[in-house]
Amino acid sequence: MSEARTPPRYDWNDIVYFLAVARHKNLGRAAKALKVDHTTVGRRVRELERSLGANLFKRSRTGFALTEMGSRLLRHAEGMENQANALTECLGVGEDAGGAVRIATMEGIGSLYLTPRLYAFRKQYPGVQVELITDTRTLDLTRREAEVFVTFFRPGGRSLQTHKAGEFRVSLYAAEAYFADRARPCSIRDLDEHDFIDFIDEYVHVRENRWLSDVFRPANVGFRSTSLIAQYAAVSSGQGIAMLPSFVAAQNPALVPVLPELSTMRDVWLSAHDDLVHVARVKAVLGFLQKMITNDGAFLRGERSAPDHSSWGG
Repeated sequence: MSEARTPPRYDWNDIVYFLAVARHKNLGRAAKALKVDHTTVGRRVRELERSLGANLFKRSRTGFALTEMGSRLLRHAEGMENQANALTECLGVGEDAGGAVRIATMEGIGSLYLTPRLYAFRKQYPGVQVELITDTRTLDLTRREAEVFVTFFRPGGRSLQTHKAGEFRVSLYAAEAYFADRARPCSIRDLDEHDFIDFIDEYVHVRENRWLSDVFRPANVGFRSTSLIAQYAAVSSGQGIAMLPSFVAAQNPALVPVLPELSTMRDVWLSAHDDLVHVARVKAVLGFLQKMITNDGAFLRGERSAPDHSSWGG
């Protein structure tokens, strides 16, 4: 009978460095994420490779790409990371709300709707530090890039608790100044004579952001941007007509609805990892967001022009 093979010994902390390089594909970016020097990252990855007796990355001028062994290790390393995070968070269950909570969402709702209201949360829970990620891409929820997610789509994932928190209306708007030298459209056919503002198609990673195509396919798009805030600025400066959520258009009283019957609705979903929903600080954030969205229901649906500020207190 052959002797049992002794498993390689390695330092778990080296796995943390491996995960950072696998995700960022670059020593500099991995070092920035870990808040260490890039030489430390390179050294720890090399030490892990020596411990395992295998190359985990293919190095090139463009960065680091996983080898077959590296890809296999990544799957197990992420599972180890999730278990370690779950254990850490479990120790915080039942404590008073305190610590940092990272919320991930889209730029428009994050900057123009959530941010002004999160100050009320801060006053209610001074021990909780909120960090807001606004991104046009779809975040990888399994990698715990955030604790709470506010999305326009229902995320998949067995380890997530997700529920619909509310909905908002998206309609056509233009600035009064835009109509200074042109007629207001009275029908959908008239829209062909107007300039539009929209997203850049190939950079729309979330299908639910393609709201203009839900109601109209414009012949003339004079300005495109990946940023909803940039589109809002373009509309406000009189550059054309754009499809905007009600909470965005409400920022500027000079914006007027265009053919209000041409509108669409989008859902708002709140999500968090199963093992985090009972952690005091995460539970506090989820409860605050749900109450805020519920109280602002009429405003978000475009049935009221201004939110009820008294509801921001959570």
